[in-house]
Amino acid sequence: MTRLRAAGCVFAEDEARLLLSTARDPGDLDAMVERRVAGLPLEHVLGWAEFHDLRIAVDTGVFVPRRRSEFLADQATALARAALGARGAAGDGARRPVVLVDLCCGTGALAAVLAAAVGRCELHAVDIDPAAVRCARRNLAAAGGHVHEGDLYEPLPDALRGRVDVLIASPPYVPTEAIGLLPPEAREHEPLVALDGGADGLDVVRRVVAQAPRWLAPGGHLLVETSERQARPAGEAIARAGLTPRIATSRDLHATAVIGTAPTPPEPSGD
Repeated sequence: MTRLRAAGCVFAEDEARLLLSTARDPGDLDAMVERRVAGLPLEHVLGWAEFHDLRIAVDTGVFVPRRRSEFLADQATALARAALGARGAAGDGARRPVVLVDLCCGTGALAAVLAAAVGRCELHAVDIDPAAVRCARRNLAAAGGHVHEGDLYEPLPDALRGRVDVLIASPPYVPTEAIGLLPPEAREHEPLVALDGGADGLDVVRRVVAQAPRWLAPGGHLLVETSERQARPAGEAIARAGLTPRIATSRDLHATAVIGTAPTPPEPSGD
C-alpha cells in the first residue's frame, strides 16, 4: 500500500485489497504493483473491472467500462424488459426473444448487463478494435452473444434490419482537442479509437443515429451515451433521423443518455 500511495494512487488502500485478492502468489503481487505504479489502469492490472455487480474481463489496451455507463445500462434494461413484457401480454413472448445490439461494445460490459437482466434475448455486439472483440467474446460467451468485428453496423447480419428492439451505444465522444486533458491512464493506455469523437465529439454519435432507423423494429429504442453538453445536438440528430428523442440524466453518476424511439405503425381502423 505504501508504494501505491507514494505513486499517487488516491484509493491506495482499496487498490491494495483488490490486488491482494487477485494475485496468485507474492511474485505475482509484486509484478502487479509494479505495473500499477508504472501508471497502468487498475483494471488492466487486475484483468477485470466491476460493472453493475458483474466482473467484466478487461484485457490490457482495451477501453475500461466507466461506472457512469451503468446509467445507460439501466435505461436500456428498463426498455428491453418493457418490450419483453409487451410480447408476453400479446401471447407471443415465449416465441420471440428481445433483440439487443451493443455498438462500440468495448469489453461487452453493457451487453453483459442487458443479457443478465433481460434473460430471453438475441444478443449482438460490435467493435472495430480486434482486442476489444476478443475481450467481449469472453464476456458474452455465457450469454450466447454474437460479437462482430467491424465498423458500427457494417458487420451485423442483414437479417437484423428492422428487428432490433434495443440498440445501445457508448461511442467515443471526447472532442479531439480535449484528448490531451484526459487522465494519463486513459490517454496512454486506452485505444484512441475508443476515445476520440472528432471536433465536437459527436462524429461517431451522428453515424450511429443516422443509420439506426434501418435497424430498429417498430417502437424500438436507440440509446446513446454523451456528455451533458452534447445531449441537445445529439437529440436534434435523433429527431432529424425520424425518431422521437428524449434525454435522461443521472446527477449521481454524472451520466447522460440520449434516447430515440422509432415510430409504430397506426392501429387498423377496423372500418
